[in-house]
Amino acid sequence: MITDGLTHPDTARTRRATRWAVGAALLCLVLGLIGYPRLQEAFFVQAGKRGEATLRLAVEGLNEALSRYEPLPALIAERPALKALLMSPDDPVLLAEVNERLRQTIHTLGVSDIYLMDTTGMTLAASSYDKQRSFVGRSFSYRPYFTQALDGGTGRYFALGTTSGERGYFFAAPVEDGDRIIGVLALKFTVGGFEETWRQNESDLIVTDHKGIVFMSNRRDWHFRALEPLSGRAVAEIEAQRQYPLGDVLPLDNSARVLRDGLTLRRFTTGGERQEFVSSSQTIPKAGWTVTILTPTGPARAQAANVVMIAVAAVLIVGLVVLNVGQRRARLRDRMEAERAQTALLERRVRERTAELNAANEQLQQEVEERKTAETRLRSTQTELVQAGKLAALGQMSAALSHEFNQPLTAVRSYAENAVLLLKAGKTGAAGENLGHISGMVERMASISKHLRSFARRPGEAVNEIPLAPILRDALALARPRLDAAGAVVDAPDSERMDIWVHGGHVRLQQVMLNLLTNALDAMDGQGAPLIEITIDADAEQVILRLRDHGDGLDTETAERLFDPFFTTKQPGKGMGLGLSISYNIVRDFGGTLSARNHPEGGAVFELALCRATAQGQEIAAQ
Repeated sequence: MITDGLTHPDTARTRRATRWAVGAALLCLVLGLIGYPRLQEAFFVQAGKRGEATLRLAVEGLNEALSRYEPLPALIAERPALKALLMSPDDPVLLAEVNERLRQTIHTLGVSDIYLMDTTGMTLAASSYDKQRSFVGRSFSYRPYFTQALDGGTGRYFALGTTSGERGYFFAAPVEDGDRIIGVLALKFTVGGFEETWRQNESDLIVTDHKGIVFMSNRRDWHFRALEPLSGRAVAEIEAQRQYPLGDVLPLDNSARVLRDGLTLRRFTTGGERQEFVSSSQTIPKAGWTVTILTPTGPARAQAANVVMIAVAAVLIVGLVVLNVGQRRARLRDRMEAERAQTALLERRVRERTAELNAANEQLQQEVEERKTAETRLRSTQTELVQAGKLAALGQMSAALSHEFNQPLTAVRSYAENAVLLLKAGKTGAAGENLGHISGMVERMASISKHLRSFARRPGEAVNEIPLAPILRDALALARPRLDAAGAVVDAPDSERMDIWVHGGHVRLQQVMLNLLTNALDAMDGQGAPLIEITIDADAEQVILRLRDHGDGLDTETAERLFDPFFTTKQPGKGMGLGLSISYNIVRDFGGTLSARNHPEGGAVFELALCRATAQGQEIAAQ
C-alpha cells in the first residue's frame, strides 16, 4: 500500500527494527566491557571473604597448638632425674630411667620427640632412644632453639628434622641447677595433622616463615618453595642452621595484584599450569609465621560471566519484547483496516449460514425424533424377543413337564382310590398315610408351577446386586424335568454353601442359565448318560461361571455365528435360534460377557463373566 508518496510501512518498520537491534547490541557490548571486570572483582572479594573464615580457623588451631606446647619444656625440665643425669651422664641406670620416662611422656602429651642436651648441644637422653634414628649422641648446637634456651629464654624454631626427616616445630627450655644452666630440654611436634585437616577445604592454605618459604601447606608440591627470591644472607642462615634442604628450596613462580579490603589476587605457574587465587593473610607474631589462604577464582569468574550473560539476555529480551510490541501494534493497525473491509462480507455470509443452520437444525430435530421412535420400537421388540425366547424354552420343556405333572397326578388318583377303600375297611391309619402321600405330590406340583410362573412373567426388574445361589438353584429346578427325562447328570457347586453376589437381574439371569442348560442338553442329544459340569471362579471384581457339555463341540462356522439372532443348528421346528442371542444381550446389559469355546478334551465350554457385587451394594440389596 502506497500512502501519499511516503515510504512503504514495511520498510519503515524494518528500519526501526534495525535501529533497535544495533542499540541493543551496543548496550550489551557496554555491559560486557564495563560490567564484567567490576562484577568479577566483586565476586573475587566475596570469595576472599568466605576464605577468611577458614583462615581464622586455621590460625586459631596453630595458635592453640603453640600455646599448648610452649610451656611444656620448662615444666619437664624441673624433673630431678634430668638434672641428676646432667650431673652424672655416665650413670647407665639413671640414663635408662630418663630415656623411658621421656618415651612415656611423648605418648601422654601427643608430641613427636623430647630430648635432653648438655651445654655443648650433645643429646644425652631422648624419647627415641630405642629407635634406629635416635637423637641420642647427636649434637644440635647449630639449632637456634638450643642457643636461645642456653641463654636462659624459651627456644622456638621450625625446621625439617635432620635425624627424623619430619617437619616440626621445636620448643626448648633451660635445665637449671640453682642459678646455673646445666643443659637444655627440647620438645618437637609435627605439623602433618594440620595439613590433613586443611586438605578437606576447597581452598589451599600455606604457612610461610619470615624468609617467605612455604614450610606448611595442604599442597605437598609447594613444600619448601619460596614466594620471593632468597637473599644471600637468607641462604647462608638456612645452611648454617640446617633448617631446610637447600636443594628443595626453589622459587615458586607467582605474581600478585592488590584488591580491596586487604585481599590480593595471586597467580601461580607450576608445571606449566597457571592457577589464580584470591589470597588473604594473617600473621602469628610469636612464631614469626604468615598464614595465607588461597581461594580459586574459577567459580567467581563463572559467577561474573553468568551475571553478565543474564543481564545481556535480559536486555535482549526486553529489546525483543519492545520491538515485538511495536511490530504487533503496527500489524494490528493494518489488520484492523483489512478487517473492516471484510466485516460486511462476513455479516452477509453469517446471515446466509444462519439460514442454512436453521434448516439443518430442523432436519436434525426431525431425525432425532425418528431415532427416538425407532429406539423405543427396538426396545419393545427386544423385550418381546426375550419373552418369546422364554416361551420357546417352556415349549421345548412341555413334554418333560407333562410327564412331570402326569406322574404325580396318576399317583394322586391311585392314593385317593386306595384311601377310600381303606376308610371303608376302617383302616384309618393307612388311609392317613395315603393322604400324606397325596399332600406331598401336590406340594411337588405346586413347586414346579411356582418356578414356571416366575420364569414366564415379563421382566420389569432393574439391574441390582443379587445372590447367585438361588438363581442357579431355580434354573436347575426348571430344567430338572428335561434333565431327568434325558438321564443327565449335573456336576455343580453346592448352592447352599455359596455366598456370591453379582450385578444383574434375577429373572433374566435365570433365563440365561436355563438357556445354557437346555443348549448343553441339546448338544448331547442321544448320549446314554449326558454330563454337564458347572464351575464357578470368583475374585474381588469378577465372577466367572463355566458350563461344559460333552457333545461334539463347535465347528468354525458355528463358533463365529453362535450368538447371531435366528442362527441354529437344530432340526426345523426344534428351535428359533434366539436363545443364545437373547442371553448374550442380557449379559451385556448386566455389564458382563458371554463367550464359548471348545474344551481340549471334547465338548464345548460356555463362559459367563459377571461383575461381582461390592460389599456396600450387597448390604443395601440385603436390606
